[in-house]
Amino acid sequence: MSRFESNVNNPLPEFPHAVSGDDIVAHLRSTRQGITTQEAQSRLEQYGTNSLPRAKPPSLWMIFLCQFVSPLIYVLVAAAIFALVIEEWSDAGFITGVLLINAIIGTMQEFSAQRAATALQQLVSTQSRVLRDGDTCEIDAEQLVPGDILLLESGEKVPADIRLLSSHDLEIDESLLTGESLAVLKKDDAVLDEDTFLGDRKNMVFAGTMVNRGRGSGVVVATALATELGAIATEVIQGEAAKPPLLVRMERFTRRIAIIVGIAVLLMAVISLSRGVPFGEIFMLAVALAVSVIPEGLPVALTVALAIGMRRMAKRNVIIRRLVAVESLGSCTYIATDKTGTLTVNQLTARRIRFSDGQEWNITGEGTRPFGDVIASHGSPSEAERALVERLCLASILTNDGFLGLHDGEWTQHGDAVDVSLLVMAHKAGIVKAQTVNTFPELDTLPFESERLFSASLNQAGGRRCVFVKGAFEKLLLMCDTMALPAGDVAIDIQALERQANELANQGYRVLAIASSDNAPAESDVFCEQHIQGLTMLGLVGMIDPLRPEAKQAVARCRDAGIEVAMVTGDHPATALAIARELGMADDESHIVTGPQLRTASDLDEIDQMTRHAHVFARVEPSQKLDIVRSLQRNGHFVAVSGDGANDAPALRAAQVGVAMGKSGTDVARETAELIITDDNFNSIVSGVEEGRISYANVRKVIFLLISTGAAELVLFTLALFTGLPLPLMAVQLLWLNLVTNGIQDVALAFEPAEGNELKHPPRSPKESIFNRIMIERVVSSALVIGIVAFMLFKTLLDWGFTVDEARNSTLLLMVLFENVHVFNCRSETLSLFRHNPLRNRILLFGTLIAQLIHIGAMYTPWLKDVLGVQPVSLQHWLELLLLALTVTVVIELHKLFLQWRER
Repeated sequence: MSRFESNVNNPLPEFPHAVSGDDIVAHLRSTRQGITTQEAQSRLEQYGTNSLPRAKPPSLWMIFLCQFVSPLIYVLVAAAIFALVIEEWSDAGFITGVLLINAIIGTMQEFSAQRAATALQQLVSTQSRVLRDGDTCEIDAEQLVPGDILLLESGEKVPADIRLLSSHDLEIDESLLTGESLAVLKKDDAVLDEDTFLGDRKNMVFAGTMVNRGRGSGVVVATALATELGAIATEVIQGEAAKPPLLVRMERFTRRIAIIVGIAVLLMAVISLSRGVPFGEIFMLAVALAVSVIPEGLPVALTVALAIGMRRMAKRNVIIRRLVAVESLGSCTYIATDKTGTLTVNQLTARRIRFSDGQEWNITGEGTRPFGDVIASHGSPSEAERALVERLCLASILTNDGFLGLHDGEWTQHGDAVDVSLLVMAHKAGIVKAQTVNTFPELDTLPFESERLFSASLNQAGGRRCVFVKGAFEKLLLMCDTMALPAGDVAIDIQALERQANELANQGYRVLAIASSDNAPAESDVFCEQHIQGLTMLGLVGMIDPLRPEAKQAVARCRDAGIEVAMVTGDHPATALAIARELGMADDESHIVTGPQLRTASDLDEIDQMTRHAHVFARVEPSQKLDIVRSLQRNGHFVAVSGDGANDAPALRAAQVGVAMGKSGTDVARETAELIITDDNFNSIVSGVEEGRISYANVRKVIFLLISTGAAELVLFTLALFTGLPLPLMAVQLLWLNLVTNGIQDVALAFEPAEGNELKHPPRSPKESIFNRIMIERVVSSALVIGIVAFMLFKTLLDWGFTVDEARNSTLLLMVLFENVHVFNCRSETLSLFRHNPLRNRILLFGTLIAQLIHIGAMYTPWLKDVLGVQPVSLQHWLELLLLALTVTVVIELHKLFLQWRER
């Protein structure tokens, strides 16, 4: 706790939902008239302010220094120092520039947790109305303390966890905490079981949620960290972010490089000393070899490759917050996605009308904009059938408190999601509420309550008084004596109606019943539930939060790419399974794991067994999303988590890749995630997977180029030392070779476009090394060819009587040609060089030409050719060296053919 600025001392009731309101008030030493101002000040000192914790970040200087904790960086720092000692200022400056760029990029990774916590604080309202000293007053939300009596009104954001003491049609939007898109009707008089699911605690209202409708009051039972929202903030800050797979592979790779280079340089130094080579010359050679063989251009090339991937992703609606996350999405083996707002549009929509005889009408269009039609599924309907639909729609808007209207050219709506969806349905059928309420003036209403399970309206219809009712099917079924058919009202057939309701429910629809009666209570009677009987069942309405149009295709593309996709939601299992079936994610209940099942698991092994084959996680609480992610990671997955609410934040941070929705996402989700989908399109995640795989492939191409050429130089020098020949290249020539070839080509290779098969193979194993079998075979074969051919040229020229300087000149020119030819071999691990259009990567083509022209220019520049020890050669010698350089292409092409044969 010392890491946080706020202090929480929490002797509060552990299960306030399982105790009556009066008992909670007594336990907190409060009253229904609130506490005194003096007592509030005392409790403020005891519990601390109602603000979420802030992590104390390390200083900017410490963040910067931490970027140098890496084996490759250690070697590069040493190489820079060596270069300074021997006064190779340009090379020392180049290496230092690489180190600084690497450090600056790394500092961007340290702000995620703190910014996430800051975003969470914005979810708490700034002002709150409370009862203190018996009077209503308005205070800063941070001054709230346990025991305060808080007053809630429609449209307010809840500032703390409260146990309700009174409620009047109080509906709370808890989607940020539970992921459930439907508002929850709250009741103050309920006393619940201790293990009641978070989303079912009807007598509790939680910090960060929104009051959709109604009003209420309650006693504050938890503030700051003690709230459900505070628990999420703690998990976000304290949770350890997973390392991106590229960093894991790079760290492993650089450790090996440092060891290999260190041993090789030490061995060469010992051999050279034993042969009487001057120490100064050995020192210069060691520095040159270190700079040349160690891929110091790799950080820059890696940065360029990832930056290119970032730019490509931005064009496909994926914003990258951390550079290394470009490749991370391409490495994921599992995507755990939220349902509400990610796979669905988070707008409850009426999609089906079903009558007792099985006749069904489809409602086209989605969301809250009234564009669409109500169409009979059986063809052309009769006038009587149309009249029945109009009768149902009329009833649905007369018992309706929602609003739908056109304002400044835009459709606006407010009210309960069910009411709005019914207004949209009726509008599509040609029935507008504003016109209908004038024809059927409202006389009285009964609002929806959880105990009542329906709402009703008493209206004047000409000389008659009519009742219109909507509510839970099971409740209205008991209140109806007849049911409506096109031919007229008939005696109710309970089994037929239950069959229609069950079919809708099994398809994932929320079933709402609509009924009416012309036998309204007499004017002398009170309009109450006891007088609403003998209704006529008009029909059933199936509602659903519809899938995004592209969601099914996106899931299929993930499957084609070998990525498992699972849905994590707070919804009921039946609803979740129906959506999963529509998406092609699950076939039956064997693929579902529920939150209660996870809660009752005896140990981590049992949880891991549950998650191993699950594709749907239903009735899941926020803390369990984090447990699911960790379980999947224990099962060997690299996990990507998509989400948009505060409840997703801990899982977003713990996962290897956190993906937030840009439009509907909360601040905390966006600040916690590494990737943001700007169009809230699940399909964009798949595009991100493709671009991530392209970026990683380009990184491997750069590594192959740098390591194979560096290894070739080691082969060349090793052969020369063991055969007693002079050094084939001087230190300055090695540095020049490194500058004019790798210094240009590695960055140009990072611009390589897609090969077209990125989503046709499964993701890499999380444990796979950068140096896999193919890479090792390719590096060894190309390094041996380049090194041996260059050595044989050097030895042959000496045997033919050429001077050492002349032999070195030809050897350097051959090495330049080798590397300029070899870079085109690196464009693909599997496809032949001759199947690549050289113009698809013009930067590489022009970069290679420039590198060659620079070396030619050095051969004809008087002062530079003297420094480098180079000189022009004849055209015939150029052709001879070019033919030698092409040998590496022959070997690589043969190896690619061998790979194809081996895979078959």
